[in-house]
Formats: sequence, C-alpha cells, structure tokens
Amino acid sequence: MMSYQRQELGKLLAGNRYPGRGIVIGASQDGRRIVSAYFIMGRSANSRNRVFVSEGETLTIYPADSTKVEDPSLIIYSPIRRLSDNLIVTNGDQTDTIYDFLREGNTFEEALETRRFEPDAPNWTPRISALVDLSGTEYRMSILKAEDAEGTDCVRYSYQYQMQAGLGHFLHTYQQDGDPLPSFSGEPERVMLPDSARKLADEIWENLDPDNKIALFVRYTDRESGEREDVLVNRYERVD
Repeated sequence: MMSYQRQELGKLLAGNRYPGRGIVIGASQDGRRIVSAYFIMGRSANSRNRVFVSEGETLTIYPADSTKVEDPSLIIYSPIRRLSDNLIVTNGDQTDTIYDFLREGNTFEEALETRRFEPDAPNWTPRISALVDLSGTEYRMSILKAEDAEGTDCVRYSYQYQMQAGLGHFLHTYQQDGDPLPSFSGEPERVMLPDSARKLADEIWENLDPDNKIALFVRYTDRESGEREDVLVNRYERVD
C-alpha cells in the first residue's frame, strides 16, 4: 500500500476486533469543518461500565452504574477539553495535564514529557493525545508507549499535520486483540473523512466490534463560524 493512500476508516475498524481507544482528527471532505472523534472499547466489566456525557465544550466519562465501579483510576476522565482555540483530545487524564500546561504558556509536547504510558501491566496501555488549532490549519498527535514488555522506559512519538480537505489521521491504543494487548505500531493511519458528523459516527459505530464497543463522540466544528455538530453514542444508559 502506498504511504499516501487514504483508507476507509470503516474497513480498518471492521477488520480489527480490539483497537481499544481511538482518536480521529482532520478536516471534512469540503474542507469547511474540523473533525474530531473519540471512541472507547472494553473487555472487562469495569471497562465496559462507562458512558460519555457531553458538558458544553467538555466530554467526560462517567460510570454507567457507580455501584459497580471496581477501579476508577484509568477509566474515569475527560477525553475532550477546550482552552481558547485549542481542542484537546486524549485517552486519559493527560487531557488535564495538557490543559494546565497550555494555560501556563507551555507546549503540548512539554506537557506530555511529564507523562508515561498507563501503569496497567502487562498491557502498558499507550497514552494517545491530540491538539487541534481551531483557528488555524494544523493539528498535533502523540503516543507514549512502553519501551519493552517490562515497561522499563517510555518512548514518545509526536506528529504534526496540516489540515487537508477530506483527510484524517487515526491513532489507537492497540494494534489488535491479544493477551497481553499489543500496542499500536507505526504512524497514525490516513483515513477519508465525510462531510457529515452523523456519517462519520455511523461509519465508526457500525464497524466497531459489537461485543467490545462502549461509546463514541464525534464533533464537526465550522472553521469560520465555530458552529458545532456533535454526535454522541453510548452502548449503555447511565443509572443515577
């Protein structure tokens, strides 16, 4: 496959039982809207006991049933926050680290230098993150992974992209299902993006493994007006 080829996101997902948590960033086909999407999956009861809740500009994960929470430390966080024209998307509480560093005038990369992969041996789940400039034309992505099976050190990869109409980059935590789970390998995957948040949400949700998919959030932001089109899908309902 040529490295510049844009793949169909649905086909990538349909052939992968467990990509884990995933981030998609890019621009709509017409180039008018900035695209951001985040999904989570789960194999254990604790991981599956989650729902997305949209709170204005922020997306937060809560337990579907708080009485069944076993360990909230790695499953409850805000994957999406906004600071001015910066949209932050991550798979963990490094969202808050990035937010605090940017607010103090520091950079995305400096924030992530203070973090490592998740301490969930033997999987050592990578921390994946993205920063989107909603007023400009670029976005950044990052993955922090274990150096080896023992988790003795952290390797850090950062990527910077210019917005191109209809092009997105897809970064996920795991290469595929396994025991232990193999970390994502290689550069973020180049994918085609449609003009509708609903179309993208349907493409993702319908192709995620039905046993393991948990929640999905897609946001299209108009580059001129700032108007948002959000789509949120939860597998489970929240029990108050």
